[in-house]
Amino acid sequence: MTAEGKTIVFSGDLGRNNDLLMAGPTHPGRADYVVVESTYGDRRHASTNPEQALASIIGETAKRGGVLMIPAFAVGRAQALLHCIHRMKAAKLIPKIPVFLNSPMASKVLEVFHDHLGEHRLSREACNAMCSEATIVASIEESKALNQKTGPMIIIAGSGMATGGRITHHIRQFGPDPKNTILFAGYQAAGTRGQRLLAGATELTIFGEEVPIRAQIARFDQLSAHADSAELLDWLRAFDSSPKKIFITHGEPAAADA
Repeated sequence: MTAEGKTIVFSGDLGRNNDLLMAGPTHPGRADYVVVESTYGDRRHASTNPEQALASIIGETAKRGGVLMIPAFAVGRAQALLHCIHRMKAAKLIPKIPVFLNSPMASKVLEVFHDHLGEHRLSREACNAMCSEATIVASIEESKALNQKTGPMIIIAGSGMATGGRITHHIRQFGPDPKNTILFAGYQAAGTRGQRLLAGATELTIFGEEVPIRAQIARFDQLSAHADSAELLDWLRAFDSSPKKIFITHGEPAAADA
């Protein structure tokens, strides 16, 4: 934004150069002032292959005959997971177990990817494969029926931090069984159900009911769409000249302070 001869650049959610789906962030060149996010300002992302880490979790759950529940953000994360799952099945890294996408918004975003080839990294063939990997669960009745199925299977549903949405119904149903797994594939803010489970909580209050959680709890950060601390600094260093001032936003206090 330019006004009165000054330029202010807002990073927004700063992407990553090696994102599976989206092109890397472009650079605006110069700025007098910069407002930059700090979601991962205090940490580096793991450099391990995301498909190898994900295949291990899926394989272990499938061997137990369990249900793998993945709370996932509808825009970006759900699609990246489907892309990875298709690639892993094609490479025979995981068994061909059924996958259900129980998120009306995420299914609409699949259509956006399909209709806007060239705005992301996937070829038409890869995009078609991603879009057809899962059975789309559209209605509330279909969502309820999913709770009556048995594993092994994968359910991807919103919301990404398990604060609401259809995933909460699945956690209430499948969370008490130790053969199942709840996999958090993204950032979990303080105070959310996801953060509490990752911190070791053994029960959750869902719809006013205390639900014991005996399912395996797993974390998978390799698909993060946010730049890590090094990537944030690299982006800031790339300005043509040093901005007069940088404002830090969108991060927990520890991350912003770092």
